[in-house]
Amino acid sequence: MDYQKILEAKDYLSPKLKEIPKIGMILGSGIGNLVNQMSEIIEIPFSKIPYFKTTSAVGHSGVIVAGYLNDAYVIALKGRYHYYEGHTLSEVTFPVRVLKLLGVETLIITNSCGAVNKDFNPGELMLITDHLNLTGNNPLIGKNIDELGPRFPDASEIYTKSLRTIALKEAEKLNIKLNEGVYAWWTGPSYETPAEIKMIRTLGADAVGMSTVPESLVASHMNMQVLGISCLTNMASGILDQKLTHDEVIEVAGKANQSFSKLILNIIKNI
Repeated sequence: MDYQKILEAKDYLSPKLKEIPKIGMILGSGIGNLVNQMSEIIEIPFSKIPYFKTTSAVGHSGVIVAGYLNDAYVIALKGRYHYYEGHTLSEVTFPVRVLKLLGVETLIITNSCGAVNKDFNPGELMLITDHLNLTGNNPLIGKNIDELGPRFPDASEIYTKSLRTIALKEAEKLNIKLNEGVYAWWTGPSYETPAEIKMIRTLGADAVGMSTVPESLVASHMNMQVLGISCLTNMASGILDQKLTHDEVIEVAGKANQSFSKLILNIIKNI
């Protein structure tokens, strides 16, 4: 990854912002409506930002939105692009690098994913406590950018414990069921086979999806605090006697939008 390119993207965005955003968000499939609650917003399509890629995934708008959520000035990626779209992991995580240089200290990452834990149900949320990288790839492979972080970063607490504590307390206040679990990253775009889901469960994961882990690794590498929350949109392959569709993912995520938005708003108030 070219550090100069990150600086150019940052320099393009910075003058457009009203102030330095300390909180950043990545909003996944079908759960981007939180930005509708922002005030004094600006929207910038990915296509206009230097070195950003466009997204082809359904449910991902592909815009940066900045504005106020209550009293906090927040910048959000409404949608993301994925490894399965043919992008390199350096490209997938490029926006996170830019957010850091814009001043973001805390990154809230969301996604829609499949439940592997049979005690979970579609429409519920899951707080990510840790992850399994099952892709055999890592966004930090290649020349290290020393200005951003160390060559060999610690990975013992990718998902910041203090933020998880806040999330659990706020979920309890709102009477929102917030499961806790390990998220497994699978490349996609095909959904997993029943045999693969059995393997993933045996390895200790509670949910599986096609994003989040590369962004979390890169954010942690840059010493950002990370909070990960998944919307469980379906039971993973083989658990129920039915086939999986992306339409189902978008539909269930949309239904969970209200509780998700309330939870994120309350979390931001307490950061």
